Parts: sequence; C-alpha cells; structure tokens
Amino acid sequence: MSALSTALPLAFAYLRERLLGTLLNIFLLALGIATMVALLLTLSQAEARMDRDAAGIDLVVGAKGSPLQLVLSSVFQVDIPTGNISLAEADRISAEPAVRRAIPLALGDSFRAFRLVGTTPDYLDLYGAAIATGRMWGRPMEVLVGAEVAARTGLVPGQQFAGTHGLTDGGGAHARQPFEVVGILKSTGAVIDRLIVTRVDSIWSVHNEPEHPTGEKEITALLIQYSTPLAAATFPRQVNAVSGLQAAAPAMEIARLFALLGVGVTALKLFAGIMMLCAGLGIFTGLMNALDDRRADLALLRVLGAGRGTVFLTILIQGFALGVAGVILGLLLGHAGAEWIGTTVAQVHRVQLTGLTWVNAEFLMIGAALILALAAGLFPAWRAYRDSVPELLGRA
Repeated sequence: MSALSTALPLAFAYLRERLLGTLLNIFLLALGIATMVALLLTLSQAEARMDRDAAGIDLVVGAKGSPLQLVLSSVFQVDIPTGNISLAEADRISAEPAVRRAIPLALGDSFRAFRLVGTTPDYLDLYGAAIATGRMWGRPMEVLVGAEVAARTGLVPGQQFAGTHGLTDGGGAHARQPFEVVGILKSTGAVIDRLIVTRVDSIWSVHNEPEHPTGEKEITALLIQYSTPLAAATFPRQVNAVSGLQAAAPAMEIARLFALLGVGVTALKLFAGIMMLCAGLGIFTGLMNALDDRRADLALLRVLGAGRGTVFLTILIQGFALGVAGVILGLLLGHAGAEWIGTTVAQVHRVQLTGLTWVNAEFLMIGAALILALAAGLFPAWRAYRDSVPELLGRA
C-alpha cells in the first residue's frame, strides 16, 4: 500500500475528529478569499464598464461645477448635471477646428428612473447602437428605448408614456407632452442600454409647456472628439477660459475617481489579507496541537510499519485540504457577494455588475491561498517526519 493511499484517509479522519476547529479555519480562510474576490470582481467590472462607456469621448463640455460630476452625469448617466449651457455657446465650440465631432446632450427628465436623453444620431454611432425592432425617430417626441430599459419597463414600439422631472418616479409628469416609442435598440453592453434617447428638440418641446416659459435654447453638455491629438494640450484650457463653461476629460476623471476609492479598496484588501494570514496561523496552530495530541497514534503507526513519508503526508494533506476547502467556499461566497452587490447597485444606479464572471487575478489569489495552507502544514509535517519512534513514545 502506498504512502499516499494510507495518508489520505488518516488525514481526513483527523480533520473530522477536530470538526469545530476545522470548520473555523475553513471559514476564516474563506472569509478573506470572499472579500478579495468580491473586490476584484466589482472593481474590474466597474473599470471595464467605465472604459467602455467613455471610449471615443475625449472631452466633456458643460456648465461650471465639479468636473467629476460633469463626467458622471454626461458620460455614465449616474449623477445630476452641473447645469445647462446655451445652444449658441455649444454651436461655437462645435465649430472649433480642434473639434472633429461634438454630440449634444439634453438631460433632466426620466421614465421609471431611466434617463431621457435628447441627442443626435451620432450618439448612437458612438456606442455602435443598432435598432432591433421599429425604426429611427423622425419627429419630435419620438424615442428609441435601450435594451435594458425595454426589458425592465416593457415599453414596445407604438406605446406612449409621460416623462417625469429628475431621476425618480416621484417627479411631476409631463402628461400633456407624451413620448412615443418608435424603436428598441439592440443590447450593446454600454450605457445606452439604460437610456431612452430622442431628438434634442423633444426635450425643448416638453419644457416649453405653459408652466415652463420659453427662453434661450440650452443643452446640458457636449461630448467632444478631437480632430487631432494635439488639441488635448490646448483646447480644454480654451474652454475653461470662457465664463460659465468647463471642460473635463473622462480619462482623467476616471483615474481621479479610482484614486479617491483607492484608499478604501486598499484597506479592504489589507483586511482580507490579514484574515487569510490569520487563517494560515490557525491552520498551523491546529496542526501543531493535533501533532502533540496524537503522538501515541503516530508512534503506533510507525510501529505498524508506516514510514516517515506517510506521517509527513498525513500532516501535509490536512493543511492542504483545509486550504482547498477554504478556497472553494471563499470563491462561492465571493461570487455570491458580487452578485448581491450587482443587484443592489443596479436597482439604485442602473449599473450592471455580476458575480457570474471570472477575472484572471483570482488564479493568483487561489495560488496564494493554497501556498499559505501548504506552508502552514509544512513545519508540523517536517517535525512529525523528523521524530523517531522512541521519541514519539517518550513524549506520548
């Protein structure tokens, strides 16, 4: 009989004998892994979605205020706009030689917390959006509905609805100016899936009701694509020099946002790492105590013919088995936690995150956890291997 075939059942028998300690060590290791996994999944998906939503947008021009708020509201559609800018100013900026394409956005209203965006067909081209059913808008008050909006609200071509002020269902409804759905967009995986898009003059028409006096036409922001890379060095300063306007680069604001989040994320990762180290120490302490308690058993094994290698493997397998169990449980808890976070965030911010995915960094974390478990069992295993039968009997 090989050393491994003898060591395996012995190792699991010893683990069952100390079931409470075994379960506590597994849970502590799993908790650290789960925290790390949930962070990895959430951050990687959030960063990937932000990069995808901001792709092709070099600059956002809007009203003075927080540049991060301007980017969040105009690119990612998750914040309140900083204000409006006049259409005349927007047209002047769009005509600048540094601008290859300028996409206007008119925000302010929503339907069942999904934002209505007044824009041009260029906005659809920006995200490669195509019509799944229906047709393109042709007249004011006709809208295209993003794939996620259609799935969650049940809107279909031919149906009418009234928009509401702001991003909540509690705002006043524009019942006298209903929108008509003329098309449903195919899913793109980008922010446009969560939007209802229409012509800019549809938004103006809604807000020219009697209770909204007609004034100078305004939009919320411009999404700018440069005509040349050199424009990035001078054009933002040129815009910021104009009273009432500001320019914000999505790439810079995303980097700043993750830098702001970095301290908290680092602290959580450190906490998860400490939990994993504590689990490793728990495994080490448990195996050392078990070794002291089982010297008589080990001596009997040696007398019955078990070699040093069998004893070594018995202890080492226990540490590795605890590591494998902790990794499996930790992965399950981490992915379940990321799915729960995604469901919660989706309900509040309409941002889709899921635990039903995998990131390559998880392989490194799994390897680190298994190495930690093996290292925790290595010294007790070596100590058991080193002891002779007389020494074991003398200490038993």
